[in-house]
Amino acid sequence: MLEQLKRLPTGIAGLDQLLKGGLVAGASYIVQGRPGSGKTILANHLSFNHARNGGKVLVVSLLSESHERLFQYLSTLEFFNPNRIGDQIQFVSAFDTLENEGLEEVVKLLRREISRQKATVLVVDGLLNARTKADSQLDTKKFIGELQGHAAFAGCTVLFLTSARLDDGSPEHTMVDGVIEMGEELIGTRSVRRIQLRKTRGSGALSGVHECVITDHGLVVYPRLESLYSHPTRPDPQDRQMIGSGSPSLDALIGGGLVRTSATIIMGPPGSGKTSLGIQFLAEATPDAPGLLFGFYESPPLLLLKAAALEFDFESMERNGALHIAWQPTTQGLLDGHGARLLEMVDTHGVKRVLIDSLGGMSRVCTNPARLGDFFSALIGELRGRGVTVLCTCEMQGMLGPALGLPTPDLASVVDNIFLLRLVENPSELTRTMTILKVRDSVYDPAPLEAVIGSRGLHFIKTSRSSEPVLTNTVSSTRN
Repeated sequence: MLEQLKRLPTGIAGLDQLLKGGLVAGASYIVQGRPGSGKTILANHLSFNHARNGGKVLVVSLLSESHERLFQYLSTLEFFNPNRIGDQIQFVSAFDTLENEGLEEVVKLLRREISRQKATVLVVDGLLNARTKADSQLDTKKFIGELQGHAAFAGCTVLFLTSARLDDGSPEHTMVDGVIEMGEELIGTRSVRRIQLRKTRGSGALSGVHECVITDHGLVVYPRLESLYSHPTRPDPQDRQMIGSGSPSLDALIGGGLVRTSATIIMGPPGSGKTSLGIQFLAEATPDAPGLLFGFYESPPLLLLKAAALEFDFESMERNGALHIAWQPTTQGLLDGHGARLLEMVDTHGVKRVLIDSLGGMSRVCTNPARLGDFFSALIGELRGRGVTVLCTCEMQGMLGPALGLPTPDLASVVDNIFLLRLVENPSELTRTMTILKVRDSVYDPAPLEAVIGSRGLHFIKTSRSSEPVLTNTVSSTRN
């Protein structure tokens, strides 16, 4: 049986997920990144969380910046508690000792303070200053090694903060057990913070680059969803129980309804009825099997009005717990943040039906389109494992005609059902049609259906209209 290393939780949920439970207790880590990348926030967020749980923290600065200035900045963050300073968290400046007496005296000072404070976490801010005071690489190794040895003997976990981007072969990297790198990247006009575990000696971790933000709560880390749920945390249900789609006429065409825990995409141009069909789907939710509308383009008041126009009382459903609405503008947020929020709401409210309106809105905040396929595959797989039936809307580029497009080509093979809504231009009128493109493991009729929006949403009827004008007009409009 493998021995499990003792962990020291950081209290920063996403970071602990990356670290598979937290830092290795008694180990040493470098947190590196250029100024403003969030190193100090990470270290202090961890320190105050550790103190709140009964630990003792020693924060040592090798910088010339005063602690009063640091406290002024930290006071804007919720984790900061000045009542813990001086008792559970001790802040010490070793700048003058470093400048006047050198590295050896700094080591002696820290040894005394670790013992006196009975510290279980040591934060050393300003490793770059210590490096500049060293006469050689050997002196740098000696400084880190002596601190590590005493801290490990005292059962103390160490964080070294540095603004230098140290190479993998640097003396500092070779000495420590882990390296956490923080950075910030400008993508278009957006600034995105990132975090990466570059080294985790003797410990499992989620590799790669992950996104993070600094909020009023402190540091929030969002592990890449496809790395966090590369395999669903729960197995897929084995039964093929059917549930209503919200449209009786559609249910009759696909064998009685949607398979429970299946995933469906409704594609179509603006105004074709995608959200209306999604509203019908959510209208089947109950307090025992709640629904969640996870939307991007329409605010909750507008959605309630739209539902009311279709004769669905979503306000009452919200009051009795049958429905929950989450809205996030497409102008802000992170892709993995949206995924984490969606899964959290599913767990919190016991959600069994989810409408994602729309996939395009969720994709807009993605900073790396190449990972969209893996992201949606992991998200849908995890929702399916949690017993959720998913319906997603996806907007097509063209207003008229059959042009198809998904956020990622792989998505068609991930989902179980694909329905295509279109606006068909006939000689004398514009009509809505719906074509069933895919129903996994079921017989279905792919012939176009006429879609009529009326009382209680969309109704589908077989039509004998020819689709030839649609194709003709599409070619014509493309040439123009």
